[in-house]
Amino acid sequence: MGKSISCSWAHGKAALRSSAGRARLTLLAAAALTLLFATGCPPPAPPNPVPTDAQDACLLSATTFAGWFHSGSITLNGVVDPANSLNFLNPDCDFYSWSERMFMWLTSPAPESYGGGGGIIVNSPTFYDVSPPDASGNRTFIQHSAGLISKFPLRAAQVGSHGLPVIMDTAGRLLEVDRVPPKGPPVVVDATGNRIEVAHARLENGKLVLLDQAGKVINFRPSVGVTQRDQKRVRSSVIVQKFLIDGIPIFIDPSLAVITVEQGQAGDSGVLESQTGSLVYYATMVNDVYAYYLTGQKDGVITTATPNQFPTTGGDLTSITSFAAGHGKTFPDPNALAIEVKSSWVLASKVSNASSYVTMTATVPTYNTSNPNSWVENGQQTVQLALVGIHVVGSTLNHPEMVWATFEHMGNTPLASYTYTSTSGSKTVSQNTVGSWLFTANGSSGPFNVAHMSFAGPPANTIQAATGFSISPSDTLRTEPWGVDGSDAFHNTEVIAMNNHVLTMMASGDVRGNYFMTGATWIAGGGNPSTGSQVGNAQMSNTTMETYQQGSNCFDCHTDPTMLGGLSHVYGGLKPLF
Repeated sequence: MGKSISCSWAHGKAALRSSAGRARLTLLAAAALTLLFATGCPPPAPPNPVPTDAQDACLLSATTFAGWFHSGSITLNGVVDPANSLNFLNPDCDFYSWSERMFMWLTSPAPESYGGGGGIIVNSPTFYDVSPPDASGNRTFIQHSAGLISKFPLRAAQVGSHGLPVIMDTAGRLLEVDRVPPKGPPVVVDATGNRIEVAHARLENGKLVLLDQAGKVINFRPSVGVTQRDQKRVRSSVIVQKFLIDGIPIFIDPSLAVITVEQGQAGDSGVLESQTGSLVYYATMVNDVYAYYLTGQKDGVITTATPNQFPTTGGDLTSITSFAAGHGKTFPDPNALAIEVKSSWVLASKVSNASSYVTMTATVPTYNTSNPNSWVENGQQTVQLALVGIHVVGSTLNHPEMVWATFEHMGNTPLASYTYTSTSGSKTVSQNTVGSWLFTANGSSGPFNVAHMSFAGPPANTIQAATGFSISPSDTLRTEPWGVDGSDAFHNTEVIAMNNHVLTMMASGDVRGNYFMTGATWIAGGGNPSTGSQVGNAQMSNTTMETYQQGSNCFDCHTDPTMLGGLSHVYGGLKPLF
């Protein structure tokens, strides 16, 4: 009876915090709850990550919100029309409302005009899967059709502005890793400027130790530079070389200085696993406007008002729709303009409340898991997946660089501390990891965002444990909860306020109400990310996709003067539709 009463009290406290959104547990109470769970009580459901008492920094009326729905009224799981991306203003809140509406559109039930079929719009024939690159780097469009079962691979390596895999050093800098294997043993520069060949490596208390051929410790020079957070813009990533010495990866910059990285982040393609034992699978999709624009542009028959930019004007769209009509294609919602979507999924059988997730059937790889340090792909299975994260990217009037927004399921991960402006003044929400999070152990104190494993692509197709770990779930924390430094109360409050409007006005029980926007970013005044100023939430990451590169931003990797192949990483390798 005592345990039952204690458990009921614990869950009551969690429910109060979740529903009120403001009754935060003190550190003492949190510690007491952790003790209760250790004695047998299950952890409570994760708290609502969106405070309900934020100052209304972004207005969204009920009339406007109802107008998003195709029916003209707020409807449970109802069809939402996309935003008219040709009619776009420029205040921050306009970007946030565009993002929210596009997310609701993509996850709406597909109407007959989209091909129907009982799925959601992003899985309708209006959208195309983008295949993983083949050995030559080529990709193809795979149009959705009735009965098509998409194939979702594991996380691919994050790539930077040069198309190379990225890592993040301990200073928060994004660095690109040369794909060409270096020749010969690594050479580093020591503190006195001498070049010394590295013969061996080891870790002591998590710190890298390098040895020369005589077994003497090298007092190597560390790579230094301003942090990603402090520098206004990183116009071009540093390309570094990776060496594997005694099973330990080391990275050397062009000056032969050694780059300090968390050893768990030393893999170029970290694999994420839920606490419940599901790997995370990924998909990239684009809409019909994107597909026909790319085809016409690469065939030399479509030119936008500003060449080599994604469509932003009515004239651009007319060129695309005319080209498509000539090939027997019409678009159900052309004013959405060009849309690219990247999403992340887990096995629906591995979440406790699958009905609270957007779901989809897809084929995913399977692995022989008998070796805790190396899993080998051994087949595939067709399963139901649950959506845990999604990037929504689209071109709009005056913004050829596209607007980049991201959403996550509320149960994914706890948030680091942050400040916002409530209706009664400034408030700080402390980090609290108590709860049944999908990607963080209940009450975890870290270390956070350190990959336990990485994926080695074709031909091996294996998952390898990172140095010092077995293949296992890691603990994830959203380090910049609202896509900016936690102390930036102004931008935090804007995003929280827009979330509050949408979540409050959405029909009770709508599955989309279990997701929230963590930020959106764009270039001030529109333009090229290589020269423009990133604004909005300029440290925006999704914990299911940029898990191990948090603190960076979309435009730190998606940047290129051509505004096409470098901006959209799938664009360059994609073959035209026909």
